[in-house]
Amino acid sequence: MSDTSHYDALETRPAEEREQELLARLPGAIAQAMTAPGWARQLAGIDARDVTSRAALVRLPVLRKSELSTLQKASPPFGGFNVTPPGQAHRLLMSPGPIFEPQGRDGDGWGGARVMFAAGFRRGDIVHNSFAYHLTPGGHMLDAAGHALGCAIIPAGPQNTEQQVEAIAHLKPSGYVGTPDFLKILLDAAARDGKDASSLKRGLVSGAALPPSLRQEFSARGVAVLQTYAAAEIGFMAYESEGGEGMILNESLILEIVRPGTGDPVPDGEVGEVVVTSFNPHYPMVRLATGDLSAVLVGASPCGRTNTRLKGWMGRADQTTKIKGMFVHPAQVAEIGKRHPALGRLRLVVSRDGEQDIMRLMAESADAGLVQAVAATLQSVTKLRGEVKIVAPHSLPNDGKVIADERTYG
Repeated sequence: MSDTSHYDALETRPAEEREQELLARLPGAIAQAMTAPGWARQLAGIDARDVTSRAALVRLPVLRKSELSTLQKASPPFGGFNVTPPGQAHRLLMSPGPIFEPQGRDGDGWGGARVMFAAGFRRGDIVHNSFAYHLTPGGHMLDAAGHALGCAIIPAGPQNTEQQVEAIAHLKPSGYVGTPDFLKILLDAAARDGKDASSLKRGLVSGAALPPSLRQEFSARGVAVLQTYAAAEIGFMAYESEGGEGMILNESLILEIVRPGTGDPVPDGEVGEVVVTSFNPHYPMVRLATGDLSAVLVGASPCGRTNTRLKGWMGRADQTTKIKGMFVHPAQVAEIGKRHPALGRLRLVVSRDGEQDIMRLMAESADAGLVQAVAATLQSVTKLRGEVKIVAPHSLPNDGKVIADERTYG
């Protein structure tokens, strides 16, 4: 570990070097994953030796996080996606859904130490951890990260506010990890009860929105707060640094941004669904579609870290909507685009006219004569009639939304 402004040399290596190293590891990682029955089914017919490029990776199917609960119920406990047997894991955890995850015995397997380092935590710091420890992964993820960094952890969890304020006043932690909402609750409670929480100088938050107004409030109260983006199946995927805009992708992950409802990558800067491949030897993930929307932020971070930057969490990719009693999925909207290559971005707008559902497909194209053909495809794919409106190329918002439900009910 570095004692400078970066955790290690991996963070500042040339981007091309990182890409080559990750792609070189990919065939072996996929071969190892396929020793697990779940991955053998998911990747049936794939020769891991052929997956040596991003183009080859794109040809593999995505595994949707939204499907994990069903797959785990059919093949408990982990859907067959675990390489390490459950009895050899360090912990067996449970997230809302429910979705179950194993933790390996390799310490900071979620990759959180460098994330805490980027947020200003250092060896010898005392850290107040208010993420939950009961069944859920959050508390353990930050616990492992802090220990790997050399910090002492106060295992507080998210309850017993008065007791936590008492612990902060007595133990004087310099940092906080948890949700931003709970940090505000603790600071407010300390101020109300006359307890000293001034030792808190930095925070790393996740699990809830951090609007600029709340970040500014924390700063005014002497706490510099940064965010991280994490998932139990992957670990710490991206994180903010003091360098400014965007969230930096963690090392040892391959990121793709794909069109919602598909596995097809979008150009850098365009909003799409976050898909991640990890190299966890115990619980690997190959093209896990997280269900979150984001976009690549072009250029390197001013902090000197050279990995890809994300714009941060920008909403949910699963925009499935029921129209006239029928479910319409983002994948169906994407299918319309595939059948008409002259179309650009698509957006299915759902509204109400009296007591009737109305849907209109907004389609970018320079060819206004496509209306009837696209309308026929819309009906064929969704089994519902809808209007088609051709709009100018690049005129629809770049927000990843392919189904916009604008219905209101009086």
